[in-house]
Amino acid sequence: MEDLKSENIVIGGETVSPGQYKLLSISIGRLPTGTLIDIPVYVFNAKEPGPTLLVQAGLHGDEINGVEIVRRMLHKKKFAVKKGAVIAVPILNIFGFIHYSRDVPDGKDVNRSFPGSKTGSLAGRMAYHYVSEILPQIDFGIDLHTGGAQRSNYPQIRYTVGDTLSKDLATAFNAPFTFSSKLIKGSFRSVSYKMGKPTVVFEAGESMRFDTHCISEGIKGILNVLEHYSMIDKQESLSLEKKGSIILTDRKWLRAPTAGMFISEVINGTAIKKNAILGIITDTFTLKIKTIKAPYDGFICAINNQAVVNQGDALFHVGKKE
Repeated sequence: MEDLKSENIVIGGETVSPGQYKLLSISIGRLPTGTLIDIPVYVFNAKEPGPTLLVQAGLHGDEINGVEIVRRMLHKKKFAVKKGAVIAVPILNIFGFIHYSRDVPDGKDVNRSFPGSKTGSLAGRMAYHYVSEILPQIDFGIDLHTGGAQRSNYPQIRYTVGDTLSKDLATAFNAPFTFSSKLIKGSFRSVSYKMGKPTVVFEAGESMRFDTHCISEGIKGILNVLEHYSMIDKQESLSLEKKGSIILTDRKWLRAPTAGMFISEVINGTAIKKNAILGIITDTFTLKIKTIKAPYDGFICAINNQAVVNQGDALFHVGKKE
């Protein structure tokens, strides 16, 4: 990201010159009714040279906290950078968003379909056009996600194992929790890594549910990144609120030892002590009660909010402090 210069950004055949802001779109396909579906893309290109940051949400259509993070930042004009450029995508998976679904209508996960195919499935074509149009023009990216159905992630930023650039990006973001995670084949983060575009994943909340705290942490993190790379002026309010991120290691999911009703005894994001009771699983007649205990001193970074669980279901995501 050295020797930067002001450059045009071209998406969907349209050009955004330095000093311009435009709403563009990437044409993906059409519904069976003939209705065209496009991916909306906002581009803020400053006059002064600097890095280009991608902020995207809605890669999974039911993960709406990220959509709201981008919407609020657009509404409050937080992407109006003084240096470099921001490419903001509020909803990548338009099909999934329309159907309240993680995936596209054919059941494929877009985040397992990268780099995609020009003539492939719907998910593959979405990935292909996105990689072709967006990725070559960015320097780094922030991918906004939530936990799956009923699983609530406490605000956390994930970077790629062994990638110092994505680690630096995660450090700048400064979410409540920070940790490394392995690349998943076919994921957006995997293909961006191979293209030399460091990307971090912000996970916060659960699908199809707005969480004010998670949304606020996402906005603060993105502003932290913009400030860190001198794309915006220093935010005094952020400096006053800033706390050091907790680095987690040795993470693991604690799973249900039996089927039954699951009752959590702890609050997401809090510290835990070894052998402390985190929750219980009981049958409806209280004939059998199983306790879930903390395996070590650490923190809760995700909780399953499902009330009735099966044996083996993931209940608590825990990690040690570095």
